[in-house]
Amino acid sequence: MIQTSIAPFQTQLGAPLTKRSIKVLQINLGKRCNLACTHCHVEAGPKRTEEMTPEVCEQLIEVIRRFDRIETVDLTGGAPEMNYGFKPLVEAARETNKEVIVRSNLTIYFEPGYQDLPEYFARHHVRVVASLPCYLEDNVDRMRGSGVYDGSIRALQWLNQLGYGSDPNLILDLVYNPPVPTARDKFALPPQQQPLEAAYKTYLRQHFQIEFDRLLTITNLPIGRTKFHLEKYGLKRPYLEFLEANFNPATVENLMCRDELSIDYLGNVYDCDFNQMEGLPARTKSGEALTIAKLLEWGTLEASDRVQTAPYCYGCTAGCGSSCGGSLV
Repeated sequence: MIQTSIAPFQTQLGAPLTKRSIKVLQINLGKRCNLACTHCHVEAGPKRTEEMTPEVCEQLIEVIRRFDRIETVDLTGGAPEMNYGFKPLVEAARETNKEVIVRSNLTIYFEPGYQDLPEYFARHHVRVVASLPCYLEDNVDRMRGSGVYDGSIRALQWLNQLGYGSDPNLILDLVYNPPVPTARDKFALPPQQQPLEAAYKTYLRQHFQIEFDRLLTITNLPIGRTKFHLEKYGLKRPYLEFLEANFNPATVENLMCRDELSIDYLGNVYDCDFNQMEGLPARTKSGEALTIAKLLEWGTLEASDRVQTAPYCYGCTAGCGSSCGGSLV
């Protein structure tokens, strides 16, 4: 049932959403990208020029080296590979035995100057998390641009040839997003992750001999281009009400924002990538906005004890839950 009002997310929880020990450092290197996908919450594209500065890159490398508790360095964008600091951050993380994730659009491998990426990823055991919002061509090209599906298939075959999808040290995950709705009767959460993963694997294996490790299902949050699309059709509030109506308290324990920090290309600190895009910074108990420079000065990653929340947090807690690691329950 569609509700008529939206309760503050913290009210729904009955208490503040608390932080835990930080294990994941997610870094958005900038908004430069070779694609301009219709559902992109970052609003990245070929005409964007914002990217990480050398100063922020050096600060992040220091954080990676100093804090052993960081287990994963998660690199995103834009196309993270196109933005300043990508390879230095990969190498600093691998030198300190941290897992590295690159959130790749796959088609970047065919752009001039980036053809070395698949071999580079394999050499450094980088986990590739690749957007493929459907296993059918028409749906992918509608969301991501004409010809993107074909390029993605060729890129996945290239990664398979290097051992991705078969070598346990070379992890290849795919990401599913539902279509962005154009009417209330089109509102939908991602399907159950495991059955959809099986369908992906069967189709891609039979048609293209492609293998991958896991499928990650992610809900579209009303942020960035998805928000603009929903506003165009007068659907933003109804969509938020739909997400709230599907709130699942079992997802809260596993929310990604609780043990990660999200850093933007300017060095500002957020609880998650979605808060970053909405300009909602992580804060100390006294309300001071955090930066990576302050964390280095204070010598801690735990300067904040609670997550900043907003109505779009219902997107991560609806149904089976949604995170950069897929469903939560």
